[in-house]
Amino acid sequence: MTARIPTLDIRRYSDPSSSSDRAAFVAELGAAYREWGFAGIRGHGIPQELIDGAYEAFRRFFALPAETKLKYHVKGGGGARGYTPFGVETAKDSKYPDLKEFWHVGREIPRDSKYADVMAPNLWPEEVPEFHRYGYGLFEALDGLGSRVLRALALHIDLPETYFEDKTNFGNSILRPIHYPPITAPEVPNVRAGAHEDINLITLLVGASAQGLEVLSRKGEWVPFTADADTIVVNIGDMLQRLTNHVYPSTTHRVTNPPGEAARQPRYSVPFFLHPNPDFLIASLPSCISADNPDRYPQPITAHDYLQERLREIKLI
Repeated sequence: MTARIPTLDIRRYSDPSSSSDRAAFVAELGAAYREWGFAGIRGHGIPQELIDGAYEAFRRFFALPAETKLKYHVKGGGGARGYTPFGVETAKDSKYPDLKEFWHVGREIPRDSKYADVMAPNLWPEEVPEFHRYGYGLFEALDGLGSRVLRALALHIDLPETYFEDKTNFGNSILRPIHYPPITAPEVPNVRAGAHEDINLITLLVGASAQGLEVLSRKGEWVPFTADADTIVVNIGDMLQRLTNHVYPSTTHRVTNPPGEAARQPRYSVPFFLHPNPDFLIASLPSCISADNPDRYPQPITAHDYLQERLREIKLI
């Protein structure tokens, strides 16, 4: 029997009246991430109306004619904001581009911010007016939930609970609505999204509309992970793996083409990539270095430089 990736109720962490259950939640969450790099989070409090409204707005946008969508494609922008068409992003070391189109919503910051030169203003499709309200509402809700997960993870590795707060409050985070089209050709040379690890600190995946997500276990087996409707999948990205010197592993995952008629259905997915502030220096945490786990990354790198390096690898810039 294939091992199951754990799902935990974050209300156990949020309830200050139960310190023992809170400590147990931190221990269980940390253990899940050390083993899998993935966990399901339920009891998150994000309204279903917000999730459903966002998905409907995103579906309406992706149903627009290609020439309309391309109005929002910023050439030379690396897909940082707005629309990215099919056949652009390619998983590292993959021969074929992923079978998807997507949109990027970023953090709204003052245009006189010191980060304004690397965090562009958002674009909003005028053809789908509710896209702005639901899209940015979901961005803020997932940003808040991600901060709660990071607080618990900080405690698990002997950091102050608030360690990440001033390091992610202007994070270059991204909400990415994705449309994977129906597979109509008999032979397709790639899974919908090739095997990869995420770039950022943590990723929160809300309400994927079909099966297909698979996680590579430490035994080398692909383990399906289709979350229940009330569960948000949260996984470790490469920045957190690097920061914690692989205490929290960034696990390889992919989105497969389902067999048979299921492949002829579109798939929609909305991950939120939680990033640190662009000038945050990713240097291995002393609490994650030991004789048994020596520092793998003696050369620190800023979050922005690391992001640029990785975007080049996946052919977005």
